[in-house]
Amino acid sequence: MVDVEQIASARPDRGIGAGPGPDADPGPDASGTAFDQATAVRRIGPGRYEMHPDQRFALVAPGGATPPAVNGGVMIATVLRAVLAESPLPHPVATSAHFLAVARLSPAEIQVTWLKAGRTAATARATVVQDGTPVLETTVTTGTVPASLPSAAGPVSPGDGGPRDDAPAGDLFWTGEPPVLPPPEECVDLGPWPGTVAQDGTAGYAGQVSLRLDPAVVGWRHGEPAGSPQMRGYFGLREDRAPDALLLALAVDGLPPVVFGLGATGWAPTVELTMHMRLVPAPGLLRVAARCRHVSGGWFDEEAEVWDAAGNLVAQSRQIARVGRGPRRAPRR
Repeated sequence: MVDVEQIASARPDRGIGAGPGPDADPGPDASGTAFDQATAVRRIGPGRYEMHPDQRFALVAPGGATPPAVNGGVMIATVLRAVLAESPLPHPVATSAHFLAVARLSPAEIQVTWLKAGRTAATARATVVQDGTPVLETTVTTGTVPASLPSAAGPVSPGDGGPRDDAPAGDLFWTGEPPVLPPPEECVDLGPWPGTVAQDGTAGYAGQVSLRLDPAVVGWRHGEPAGSPQMRGYFGLREDRAPDALLLALAVDGLPPVVFGLGATGWAPTVELTMHMRLVPAPGLLRVAARCRHVSGGWFDEEAEVWDAAGNLVAQSRQIARVGRGPRRAPRR
């Protein structure tokens, strides 16, 4: 375990709790959009922050048999805000989150403990605690990701003008193909869907996010799932806000569960999610493509890629989750 002084010495111009350095994107003011208000934290002591899970980003299970559950991406984004407030490095390069219990809509505490400090990476453990019980356990490694790509965008391979074998590691570049989507105006705007409006009448998660899905993956809305566990579409907030690291944490967990395409319904709780931030996103709508490789025994995996408006891969994630307990619908042939 690394003590506070060792973390602070990773960059001589920074100290714990000093906030992001001059080369970091500080993000919007927490008093701004609903998303920034919902992910706001207040420092109450060394490595300790108060947070408040917000019903505006909650999902409500049909019938109200279970309490509202705040979207996991919003919970992770809130933890990242606390970790980045202390980190000597500006970006959450790798984040792993274990969801231990459903967080209630009441104040909670984030406890941040630093495990490693280095010039290129610093790692913290951050735990969300309510009434003495951990509800979310995360490990976050911070570092620095590029704000732009090489001028020769697209896949690079030997013989195509790619990096030389003797080039520095930081000059090596290759990226896959982005997802192919119809234009946003030809996609399906989900609007508020069942399970996202709280019982007291306040809009939940769907009232805050804008989802425009590829028409090929929305048959489940009409009782005709496509028979393939995929989701893809455009993602953003209904309020005007540029994407950043915090919004990427929401985007990787922002689409309906991929198993809806197999006829599953109901809340599909995430058990563990790992996110990698690859680039600082350009302004504009994000494109998200998610797929599943295996479903069995009530468990399914979900891999997601997030691409920015400039066509850059900016985040990736993989999670393991439980299949929803709602009624099954037979996929169309």
